[in-house]
Amino acid sequence: MRVSVDSDRCAGHGVCVAFCPEVFELTDHGYARAHAAAVPAAHERAAAEAISACPEGAISQE
Repeated sequence: MRVSVDSDRCAGHGVCVAFCPEVFELTDHGYARAHAAAVPAAHERAAAEAISACPEGAISQE
């Protein structure tokens, strides 16, 4: 599983980081990015929850 964050849609709520800090982080400017090239199997469920919970719909699964 791979995920990506659409930087044009991200509003910096940080919900993804709250759900799955092993995959997502906030940049110095306060916007999310996926810092893992591929989501480790152990974190796939949390990453999927982060995708569903994103208020802006800025995260997609590739």
